[in-house]
Amino acid sequence: MKIKWSYLVIIGAMLASCSDKSNEHIVSWTDIEPPVAEKKDHFRVLHGDTVNDVYYWMNDFFKKGPDSTRVIEYLTNENSYVNAMMKDTEGLQSSLFEEMKARVKEKDESVPYLKNGYYYYSRTEEGKQYYKFCRKKGSLDAPEEVLLDIDKMAEGYAYYAANGFSISPDNKLLAYGVDTVSRREYTIHVKNLETGELMSDKIERTTGGTTWANDSRTLFYTSKNPETLLSEKIKRHKLGDLTHNDVVVYEEKDKTNYIGVGKSKNSKYIMIYTGGTLSSEVYILDADQPTGTFQSFQPRIKDVLYSVVPLSDRFLILTNDEGATNFKVMQTPLDKTTKDNWTEFIPHRSDVLVSDIDEFKDFLVVSERKDGLTQMAIKSLHTDEQHYLDFGEATYTVYPSTNVEYDTDVVRYGYTSLVTPSSTFDYNMKTKEKDLKKQQEVVGGYDAANYVTERVFATATDGTKVPISIVYKKGYKKNGKAPLLLYAYGSYGMSMDPSFNSSRLSLLDRGFAYAIAHIRGGEEMGRQWYEDGKMLKKKNSFTDFIDCGKYLVKENYTSSKHLYAQGGSAGGLLMGAVVNMAPELWNGVIAQVPFVDVVTTMLDETIPLTTNEYDEWGNPNHKEAYDYIKSYSPYENVEEKEYPHLLVTTGLHDSQVQYFEPAKWVAKLRATKKGNQVILFKTDMEYGHGGASGRFDYLKDLALNYAFLFKLEGITK
Repeated sequence: MKIKWSYLVIIGAMLASCSDKSNEHIVSWTDIEPPVAEKKDHFRVLHGDTVNDVYYWMNDFFKKGPDSTRVIEYLTNENSYVNAMMKDTEGLQSSLFEEMKARVKEKDESVPYLKNGYYYYSRTEEGKQYYKFCRKKGSLDAPEEVLLDIDKMAEGYAYYAANGFSISPDNKLLAYGVDTVSRREYTIHVKNLETGELMSDKIERTTGGTTWANDSRTLFYTSKNPETLLSEKIKRHKLGDLTHNDVVVYEEKDKTNYIGVGKSKNSKYIMIYTGGTLSSEVYILDADQPTGTFQSFQPRIKDVLYSVVPLSDRFLILTNDEGATNFKVMQTPLDKTTKDNWTEFIPHRSDVLVSDIDEFKDFLVVSERKDGLTQMAIKSLHTDEQHYLDFGEATYTVYPSTNVEYDTDVVRYGYTSLVTPSSTFDYNMKTKEKDLKKQQEVVGGYDAANYVTERVFATATDGTKVPISIVYKKGYKKNGKAPLLLYAYGSYGMSMDPSFNSSRLSLLDRGFAYAIAHIRGGEEMGRQWYEDGKMLKKKNSFTDFIDCGKYLVKENYTSSKHLYAQGGSAGGLLMGAVVNMAPELWNGVIAQVPFVDVVTTMLDETIPLTTNEYDEWGNPNHKEAYDYIKSYSPYENVEEKEYPHLLVTTGLHDSQVQYFEPAKWVAKLRATKKGNQVILFKTDMEYGHGGASGRFDYLKDLALNYAFLFKLEGITK
């Protein structure tokens, strides 16, 4: 490709700082032609609608079709284009990486937790990307046992992830999963902690997690379909047996469900959970009888979700049964589990979402959401006494942390806000005493008093009030001239709660504000908030985000010349939709691993997770769902108009959102759009959905994101 260095794209008045002085900022881009993707006819005919998807050939890499080599060539050319266009920011990216890395305490240790006589923790070392998983017997003063040295295990791998650490009840064995491809397909290994050697057992194509029966010889795990990567079967493995002899103890026939297996905190039950968006079912087995038969706790009921918490004297059931939209807690005797035996324990409340319950011998910790904020209620299991923890900030996040012991009066919880570093507390539920065990250290110093956080509400198109959490450095002027990055997700009922991020200081200290739009599709304002942002109401997520952006402009936090948007995965779908619907509102947009070809993906049941998502997006094999999805799917709705500057990122091995979705979207945008706005497309050729596995490597991706924003704002250092 021939490179010229003279081309300047003038994009209007942009400020390099928050000063009142207005500057015309000229963004200098290398004059180089972007890659042009070949077009090949591929017709989709469905419901009387014919669509020619000329970039369909891009999905050939994993299918190993005739274009698989061409796919790699195209993605490589796109990466070269990004490098050329951002070459003048290489120094800035390098300094940003070092700056963000310098805030991370390299030699650190997690807060130890006690389980079955041992204190477990992980620790990191200077200059190392990963960590060591360790324990001490009986006391924190006891000698350290390094159970897994992930730094050493990861040597020679571009990607290495270990998960599902599970200690046998006799404390002698450790089961864990390893993924070296970044497809979230784990191989389970078992380590003998007495000899330090790996056992011969090796279980492939799993989710990585394992559950021990009480005999310390039997493992239960979730097996994945090798093609779709769906979690289809729960299997039982006896140590020393060949894996092909493992017994299938449960197989899910409904492809819209996710399944998993775990153990009750009181160690009495092995529990299988299967559920989708609309209904669920739990199966239980006595953990002392691993070869027994799992029994359904309550056969699944249409549109009813439930989960089960075993106590010493009864079961608690968290459910939305009988119109309890925000969920309620029921109880039932240990020997009578079906619904006709359930009685009310915590009633349904229209203004409070019960999101989780954490059980202890004498107390119950209830995680709730009210007015969009998280809260924790401490409830005695023997009296009517209940109290809430108080936090004193306008916008924050609180959540139960690692609580593996059943017979204890102490609950561990995490707390953070946009200005408060992540903090771990132990709280005595009986004495009501709070003990700060650790707060995230920001190396080099950090003063929360230098930053301001706000919580405001935008009015959506239909009159709904949508919360926005905002943070900025003191001195930020609301004169419409300062840059602001607006983030959101808005799917699966996942709430994007405000939390601290030391890397974000590099954004705030250069004059940016950062805001989170708590749009419908999440669950911040209760279960109905989620229901109103999915299926045939999905467009509410998009219009909410646009209305939040308009509110921030109207209130002079920023202007469209300085407003930026960011989202990933389903949040990347959000980015694709809002640039189609309101391209003039944003100066630049970052779309990470974006789910942008919704129709094609939801029609292909061989793609991982497709069938699990029907209750989220709809099944386009049905005409009503097809028409609605097609009306907003970003790839389907690219038009000949000016778009904002775009940075799109993906991973070649992504199993959640396949690389070809953003690749096709970028190719179509380039071939269709008007104007000189730049579209950059970066593919990480070694990673998947979550990016790099090391604790520092991901900062390089973040440095690129920030450099893209700073380039558009004229910020050079």
